[in-house]
Amino acid sequence: MRKKALIIDDNANNLLLEKDLLEVAGFQVFEAESASSGIAAAGKEKPDIIIMDVRLPDMRGSEAARILRENKVTSGIPIVFVTASVMAENKEEIKNITNSWFIGKPINTRTFAKEISKFIDNQGALARHCEEASRPTKQSL
Repeated sequence: MRKKALIIDDNANNLLLEKDLLEVAGFQVFEAESASSGIAAAGKEKPDIIIMDVRLPDMRGSEAARILRENKVTSGIPIVFVTASVMAENKEEIKNITNSWFIGKPINTRTFAKEISKFIDNQGALARHCEEASRPTKQSL
């Protein structure tokens, strides 16, 4: 089964580049050019990962991420912020968003799809670990 990615970016060139890199790597890619359309697409498509710019025309990426975290359907989807805004205040803005990471622009076209896959794989490993940790053990029975 192909991995599904949602890219939310208002810059058409960035959107196309990221989409092409992920499609070549075998991803099924959905796209949105605003935070509000991205939030709607995430609920509809239920991607394995969301790749989002921090600066979007209708709201900050961090605000969109908080909305996604409050929705039961999208709360567990990993979010990777891809942005040229590497200032400390922007990193601070997203560091408290659970299950999220940061990739600075310009992206490395040779490793981008592998990095995105790694974030999805890490999410799966984390979910399995949490599931195993919540199972009763012989000692607790």
